Amino acid sequence: MSKRIGIWVIILALVAAPTAVFAQSSWTQETGWGNQAKGKFVYGLKNVLLGWTELFTEPYEAATGGGNFFLGLGEGVWNGVGQTVGGALHLVTFPITQIDVPLPEGGTQLLSS
Repeated sequence: MSKRIGIWVIILALVAAPTAVFAQSSWTQETGWGNQAKGKFVYGLKNVLLGWTELFTEPYEAATGGGNFFLGLGEGVWNGVGQTVGGALHLVTFPITQIDVPLPEGGTQLLSS
């Protein structure tokens, strides 16, 4: 029982995280509940399926940009986990368009339209 409570506390902490650190999700610019719900679902699905790619893109960008590969690797792990978990939260909560979970770097940039 206490494990379930702990998991819910972590999920609520992620949902209630300060939004000043990250930018709003792109789907929040849509008008109307239907468009926002669809945009939130697609945004969540994209981040669940492609968020893990940050594990490779961030270290590559750091190494080729003259930065530190290991710092890029750390950022890649942080972003990859954050985007994948955040994407799952978007998928679960897509009917509730009042909840936005800002993702690191605004979510994955692959397949951006």
